[in-house]
Amino acid sequence: MATLKYKLPSPYTTVASPPPVEDEAYTRHLQDLRLTSPSNNQTYGVAIFGIGRAGTIHLRNLLNNRRTELLYVVDDDVNKLQKIKNYYSINTNTTQLITSKDGKLVYQDPRVRFVVISSPTFTHEELIREALTNRKAVFCEKPIADNIESTIKMFQLAKQVNQPLFSAFNRRFDPSYLSLRNRVRAGEVGKVLTVKVHSRDSPLPTLEYLKISGGFFHDSCVHDIDQILFALGELPDKVVSFSHANIPEIKAIDDYDNISALLSFPSGANGIIDLNRHCTYGYEQRLEVFGEKGMLKAENKAALDNVEFYTEKGVSKVPIDYSFASRFKEAYEMEIEHFVEVLDGTTELRVTENTNLAVSKIATALEESARSGKIVHLTWTAKEAIN
Repeated sequence: MATLKYKLPSPYTTVASPPPVEDEAYTRHLQDLRLTSPSNNQTYGVAIFGIGRAGTIHLRNLLNNRRTELLYVVDDDVNKLQKIKNYYSINTNTTQLITSKDGKLVYQDPRVRFVVISSPTFTHEELIREALTNRKAVFCEKPIADNIESTIKMFQLAKQVNQPLFSAFNRRFDPSYLSLRNRVRAGEVGKVLTVKVHSRDSPLPTLEYLKISGGFFHDSCVHDIDQILFALGELPDKVVSFSHANIPEIKAIDDYDNISALLSFPSGANGIIDLNRHCTYGYEQRLEVFGEKGMLKAENKAALDNVEFYTEKGVSKVPIDYSFASRFKEAYEMEIEHFVEVLDGTTELRVTENTNLAVSKIATALEESARSGKIVHLTWTAKEAIN
């Protein structure tokens, strides 16, 4: 009876608190339940180029998104196209499955509002140019192009034709990372002193993929760099990296599988990246931001279940997510939603031209440091600033 005095009134007599804004899944459930949406119901025609590691994820999300109408699937593997048709029960009267030699059908079709580019990196620049020239908006897996000069040209073209060009740094749309970033920006940890990114890949990518990936720094480390910039809104003035190739096959293609990087910022903050190509226990992704008032951490997500098994040997649980496809499932869905809202005109691109160029410049500097063993100093103009 000692706590009876603390009894609350019936919850039916009080106004319930709204669901947390971070619970995107429940928000979508309510929209489906009520058949309402905060945005308009316009459908956008889309074509996707390249059905590989990322393209497979985008393909499913485009088919499931009520705001997108899949008009073209473009891939140069004819056998794969047939399998896609059968697997997804695609109606070829409404969705054409073509190879890149027939890509002009996409550009000439006025129903196509945007293209998704998830083909190999060396194809990005030309596909972006064709799409923008034909007034199609572009959603592109990073990088935009093979080098900074070409990337600048693509963004200049996007401005000329007044079409959005989006580079898919998907981690910005992960609910945990987005929440952490917003809380950092709100000042919860005060002045930031250290940002740590722990990023370990699983499963080990194929050598065929690694040979066309652009290298560990530009294929993978760019995501970790972007996470630090996204949290801080600041650019580093010097960077250093100590990197190695412990796997013989990766060393043979002159790449790295183990990266340790330090980014130093004018504010006095440090960014630390711990990155590996191969992790035996799953796809490890952890982020922490330490400041004068405390620390915020985004830990590995729980895997398939949260069941704990207790025995005389201790407590065991199922492993963490096995791959990026499972760890960032929601992020991949939300970045498509974001791009649709950009087309609606209700929001601006979360990943800007300056972000793309800065991440590329830092990745290049870190690779230079890894090969030279020296600190690389960076200078920035006011026009290169990020937020």
